[in-house]
Amino acid sequence: MDGVILRHNHPVNLLDLSYEQLAELLAGWGEPSFRARQVWGWLWRRLADDFEAMSDLPGSLRQRLAEVSRGWTAVPGALQLDADEGTEKALLSFPDGEAVEAVLMREGARRTVCVSTQVGCPVGCAFCATGQGECSRSLSAGEIAAQVLHFARRLAAKEERVTHVVVMGMGEPLLNYAATLRAIRNLNHPQGFALGARRFTVSTVGVVPGMRKLAKEGLELNLAVSLHAPKDELRAELVPAVRRWPIRDVLAAADDYASSTGRRVSYEYVMLAGINDAPVQAHALSGLLRGRLAHVNLIPYNRIAGLPFERPPDERVENFRIILVQRGVDATIRRSRGTRIAAGCGQLRARSAG
Repeated sequence: MDGVILRHNHPVNLLDLSYEQLAELLAGWGEPSFRARQVWGWLWRRLADDFEAMSDLPGSLRQRLAEVSRGWTAVPGALQLDADEGTEKALLSFPDGEAVEAVLMREGARRTVCVSTQVGCPVGCAFCATGQGECSRSLSAGEIAAQVLHFARRLAAKEERVTHVVVMGMGEPLLNYAATLRAIRNLNHPQGFALGARRFTVSTVGVVPGMRKLAKEGLELNLAVSLHAPKDELRAELVPAVRRWPIRDVLAAADDYASSTGRRVSYEYVMLAGINDAPVQAHALSGLLRGRLAHVNLIPYNRIAGLPFERPPDERVENFRIILVQRGVDATIRRSRGTRIAAGCGQLRARSAG
């Protein structure tokens, strides 16, 4: 990979490279093996944002890296802050002018970054702001990871660090599988950012092939499946792209994941007034999930201008939860964070910096 990039004189995002690829690149330049550990440490552990900061590298190596690199940091644009919650939303752009939104959430000692994997989203969920626009392209592994490192630098200035990463922003992660997994593996690497696998959550609308592949990766990631309805007909209306993967196949793939990893699967259920919030639907959902290694996150809808959906009353959401629990399904109501800055679930939008 590295040889092809350099042979064709294409600049490379160093965050796209695995540790092994970086070591191969430097070895090809005649550098001793410890240089790879140094560069990797600067990128992933010491959070360097330019080559001049890499003070223990020879000037000649820094210059050569600069010649082949197109940079690795995402360029920050608009930053919105909910001071009461401590939630931040950043517009981060890349060299081609495309941009995504990423979010930092503070809760107690947790510092969670929500990252995007695509510019827009091809799934087109009817109730989601991101899905209302086109999907321009998928992000590279380095572009995904750069969102985490952006907030890591902000936190480091306050002597804090990222504790969790949720891959729940713009895009469908399992439709950008290779880049998503490379970003996670790089962030998990023990000589770099060293974030434990159990501190990552990957969200999917139920891309069955990707779920089955993820089960074989040997990573104890948390898997969240966006279900949103207990019946295929309604689910297909809300999430058109899932028609090819009926609920029975999604549940079978989720069971396989739970069995392979020992990790409980979370099922995300955005609650829409008068559409999927009735007691009969709670009973149907409990029938699907009872007896499985599963947990349901009920997410009251965050209203989005121009879309014909409403948030159910709190008591209706609570009644839905009680039915699930009484029928043997663990369920909680997710507290919405960042809604005042349009950083809540389903509120991120595809925006261009160009």
